[in-house]
Amino acid sequence: MNIDAIENGYVIDHIPAGRGMDVYNVLKLGKLSCQVAIITNAKSNKSGAKDIIKINELIDLNLDSVAFIAPDATVNVIKDSKRIEKNKLTLPEKLVNVIRCPNPRCICNNESVDHIFRLTDSKGTYRCVYCETRQNKLRD
Repeated sequence: MNIDAIENGYVIDHIPAGRGMDVYNVLKLGKLSCQVAIITNAKSNKSGAKDIIKINELIDLNLDSVAFIAPDATVNVIKDSKRIEKNKLTLPEKLVNVIRCPNPRCICNNESVDHIFRLTDSKGTYRCVYCETRQNKLRD
């Protein structure tokens, strides 16, 4: 397998195995014209297996959505083929249009308003700001 080094872009590492496509989809990476590599089930000393995404362009990334899907992921910023920054993700305090409220009677499912959730505990429980319906972070 030959995957070129990143010149300028990102490496999203430590994504739980099987969650790489979820991150790919939530970031809408399929709409980019740059190179994107998804490595699934890579060996990991910590967890046995992990997914990795390499993006060969510096773009705006919604790291809140990545943190919701893979809260233990790291995002490496690459410039001139060197890692200049390494960011450990944490669960965001607020999610906007990342998840949908499961309550069919909630206003956000019946009106043109954003789906907004607030983090309510350290275990990854989010609640809809409109109806208080609970939504847990995605599990492995």
